[in-house]
Order: sequence, then C-alpha cells, then structure tokens
Amino acid sequence: MKTLIKQLPKAELHIHIEGSLEPELMFKLAQRNHIKLPFNSVEEAKQAYQFNDLQSFLNIYYQGANVLCCEEDFYDLTWHYLQKAKEQNICHTEIFFDPQTHTNRKVPFTVIITGISEALKAGKERLGISSHLILCFLRDLSVESAFETLNNAIKHSDKIKAIGLDSAEKNNPPSKFKPVFDQARAEGFLTVAHAGEEGEADYIWQAINLLKVSRIDHGVRCIDDPQLVNYLAEKQIPLTVCPLSNVKLKVFNSLEEHNLKLLLEQGLCITINSDDPAYFGGYLNENFMAIAEALNLTENDIKKMINNSFKASFLDSAEKEKLYIQ
Repeated sequence: MKTLIKQLPKAELHIHIEGSLEPELMFKLAQRNHIKLPFNSVEEAKQAYQFNDLQSFLNIYYQGANVLCCEEDFYDLTWHYLQKAKEQNICHTEIFFDPQTHTNRKVPFTVIITGISEALKAGKERLGISSHLILCFLRDLSVESAFETLNNAIKHSDKIKAIGLDSAEKNNPPSKFKPVFDQARAEGFLTVAHAGEEGEADYIWQAINLLKVSRIDHGVRCIDDPQLVNYLAEKQIPLTVCPLSNVKLKVFNSLEEHNLKLLLEQGLCITINSDDPAYFGGYLNENFMAIAEALNLTENDIKKMINNSFKASFLDSAEKEKLYIQ
C-alpha cells in the first residue's frame, strides 16, 4: 500500500502555505530578517507543536509566520513546499495563503502575492506541478478587514483562483462573511470555506447556502446531520479532509476513530490533504499512509480518493481527464 501511495500521481487541495513552514526554514528566515524566535532550537520548536485544539495551534502558527517579511521569504516558503510535493508525486496543488496574517504586520500585499506566485510559476516550469492560489480570510477578524483584503485580491485577480475562509471556527460562522463572498463571486472568484471542523454541521449548510462554495474544507462534522450527509453525497460537494490534522487538533481522539471511511462508503466526494504539514507530522503521502493503515482502506479506496482530488480540483475538464487513474 505504501508503494502504491508513493507511486500514484495526486492532487492536494487543502494546504496552507504558511503551515508548511518547517522549523529549519523558520530559523533560517528569522536569522536573515534579524527576528528573535521564542524557541532556542529547531528541537525546542518541534516540542512546542503539541496542541489541545485549533486555537492552541493558531497561536504557534501565527508566531512562526512572523519570520515572513520579504518577497524572497514567501518565494522560499512556497518553493520548499513544491519540492516536497514533487518528492510526493503531487502533480497539482491548490494552495491557501492568509494575507491578513502578514498585512497586519505591515507586509505589503504585493510582496506576499509576488513571492508566492513566482515560486508557483517556477514549480510549473521546473517541476511540472500545476497550481492554483486561494486567498483565505481570517474569520476571527472583521468583515471590514476581509473587504480590504478582497480589494487587494481584485488587483491581482490574474493570480488568484478562489476565495476561502479559515482560522478560528468557533463563534465565527460563515454567515458573518456573506457580503464579502457575494462580492468575491461577482468579481469572478470561485469560493471555498473551512466548515465543520470544530464548528457545528450548520456551518457547512451556511457555507453551501450563503457563501455558495464549490467545496468544503474539512467538513467532518457533517456526520451529525444525516440530511446534510445525503445532500453532500447527492450534489457531490467535495470535502477536503485532513486526517493527521484532525487528530493533532483533537477533532478525533485517534485515526481509528476517524469517520472518513464511513463518509466515503456513503458516497461522499472525500479527498485527503495535509493542511499544515510542518505542524501536524506529515505531508500528503504520510496522511494517506496513516489513514490507510488505521482504517484498513483498500487499494480501491485510495484510488477513489486520488481521483476525487482531481475531480474536486479547479482544473478544467480536459486537464482532469488526463490525470484520472484506472
């Protein structure tokens, strides 16, 4: 099974580029930018990656992002992930980035998007990895801040495929962002949203009905609402599920308790992803291998979810057809 997972080409649709910041690169960028980290060593940083919930992770995540200051930093961060993606036989990736994390520190939007985009361009030319970029609003910030970020996105709409919603889910329902998502769609952006990770199943309904999303990021709490499960299966609205992340953030106590196989058996379009791999102990292949072992997944299950990743991607039909595996 491990050999199969390594060999098959795949797409990744739920990867936060800031969440791929490995401690080694964090220290390198901190040194380059003369920034003092709260950790004395790479080992100490890794030991701090123990989380009780989503918020405890975000506290460390935002701390790490402070080392990202200039165009070169964002390029290096993205290039590091793309090299890892190449090793893992990822042929297409759709990458989240959180501009507010950086613009709130006075890093210009243009610096962020240029660094990331140039690396993605190099990834296509030098590694053969196609990609799309998804801008996420931080849901614990104001709608006004989201509108300001959207206005920046509009100026760079040639580089951004979709608009998303992430960060602290509790008490930050999708409904809060309906006006900004309405404008984003009017400007031609596709939409996605994190929903039903820590938040209730109703947040998934809100993401579908109010934000008009193409897919749901996480979505595992859909299991609490049988009508929602049926709807997701019938409409084939994809879920970008992140197994190692779900256990690390205590959404499930163990991989053996994960509901991924159950949802797959009910006909949902389930995809496997790494979320924030530097913090959660594994990239895409490690997620596949761990969940395959924990839930006794079959070869057909693995192939089904890989094909789901192509189907759920924002590639056009002809590009998808070239990628499907038999």
